[in-house]
Amino acid sequence: MLRRHHQRRDSYSKKSQESNGVMAMMDMLVADLDKEITEMEFEEKDSQAEYEKFTKEAAAKRVTDSKSITDKEGAKADAEATVEKETAERGNTMKELFATMEFLKSLHADCDWLLQNFDVRKEARAGEVDSLKKAKAVLSGADFSLVQTKRYLRHA
Repeated sequence: MLRRHHQRRDSYSKKSQESNGVMAMMDMLVADLDKEITEMEFEEKDSQAEYEKFTKEAAAKRVTDSKSITDKEGAKADAEATVEKETAERGNTMKELFATMEFLKSLHADCDWLLQNFDVRKEARAGEVDSLKKAKAVLSGADFSLVQTKRYLRHA
């Protein structure tokens, strides 16, 4: 009986040791799980902080980009207004230049005509002066009837 009792006791102690081993393994699993949960919580906090930082930076960039777009649109509008104004001024300047060129062309044509007809006009003016002198002399009492006859004879 002693032997039986000893066997029973040995079997209980074996079972107790096996039970302690399983419990130890369970405790290790629980400890590992707690460790993993702690690491995951830390990583989540770190990820949350990174996300918040990224969100703030993105919002600041959107504000900067919006301001930049507004500034560029203003500059574009100013440039378009300047182009329109200068185009109108250029058109007016071209019209003035065309009118000036037409006037110069007209003056040049008049000058060409005066130069071409200078000798004819000079002779006509000299003839007019001579006729005026004779008319003055006639009015003063001079007689040119013989002079005219001689002249008439010379030409014939």
